[in-house]
Amino acid sequence: MTASQAERLRSLIGNQPVIPVIRIDDVATAVPMGHALVAGGLPAIEITLRTPDALEAIRRVAEEVPGAVVGAGTILDTAQFEAAEKAGARFIVSPGTTQELIDAARSSAVPFLPGATTASEVMAMREEGYGFLKFFPAEQSGGAPFLKAIAAPIPDMVFCPTGGVSPSNVASYLALPNVVCVGGSWVVPDAAVKAGDWGAIERLSREAASLR
Repeated sequence: MTASQAERLRSLIGNQPVIPVIRIDDVATAVPMGHALVAGGLPAIEITLRTPDALEAIRRVAEEVPGAVVGAGTILDTAQFEAAEKAGARFIVSPGTTQELIDAARSSAVPFLPGATTASEVMAMREEGYGFLKFFPAEQSGGAPFLKAIAAPIPDMVFCPTGGVSPSNVASYLALPNVVCVGGSWVVPDAAVKAGDWGAIERLSREAASLR
């Protein structure tokens, strides 16, 4: 990753404390959900490629929601990376990292947030020129205590912990100097989406946006 890509990634997602991590089961919900998140102060949105509608949802949010900065998550290979880029994703997120994804990111202008879990993985990505990583699955991999511990030997790496982050523990992550933001799904509860209660999602987004 070049320095300019790293700066662009920080500028895209580093200014809000919580990045909504969204699974789209019905593409019709993508645009109203996007409007609610932007209105609530969370314009950077990660739509995961876990459903057949994900790419179309990314495309619609990118085209129809002013102010949204839509990214693609759960990217596992080059084909998904390229498809997400063509759909309009402005950043790419993976749960882990492979050489294939590193190579794809190297040839793309879209900034990449790769996943890492262990000290060795963090060090390997540091050698590749990355300074900003996704820490996933956060709670299952040591949570905030792990990130606090790794800050001493590897102080120049920063993270977006995702996986098990919730209102009950988010403050412990955001208090760490090596945490830029967190990924969370609680701002988009399934019940609110199914009910079309976009007001509830906007309220939850406002609460999340005020955490720092």
